[in-house]
Amino acid sequence: MKQRNPSLIVDGEMQVSMAFNKDLLKENYPFTELADKEVNTLIFPNLAAGNVAYNLLKEVGDADAIGPILLGLKKPVHVLQLGSSVRSIINMALVAVVDAQFKSKHLPTEEIVSKSPWWKRFNKVS
Repeated sequence: MKQRNPSLIVDGEMQVSMAFNKDLLKENYPFTELADKEVNTLIFPNLAAGNVAYNLLKEVGDADAIGPILLGLKKPVHVLQLGSSVRSIINMALVAVVDAQFKSKHLPTEEIVSKSPWWKRFNKVS
């Protein structure tokens, strides 16, 4: 990863307690670039582990949890969890809008609309 983008501040596998405890991190990983940075991304080995951690952090943390966010799809598709709060719905709508804008940034708006299945059906009816 560092070879592809040397500006990224990343590290390898470590316990979550290391990532969040700067003193412990400096003591055990004195070579890490994360020692003086705020951790903002955690990667888990599988969906179950990530889901447990996500829900724990959401309940005990003092921050908004936004997600899950689907990655790698051609179109901006996102899901809401059952029982989502109004704030979660608004946050996910914002993610969807930014995702849609990013994915369509190479096409003019008229071209995007004219290619949409909805527009094609609308034109047949009109």
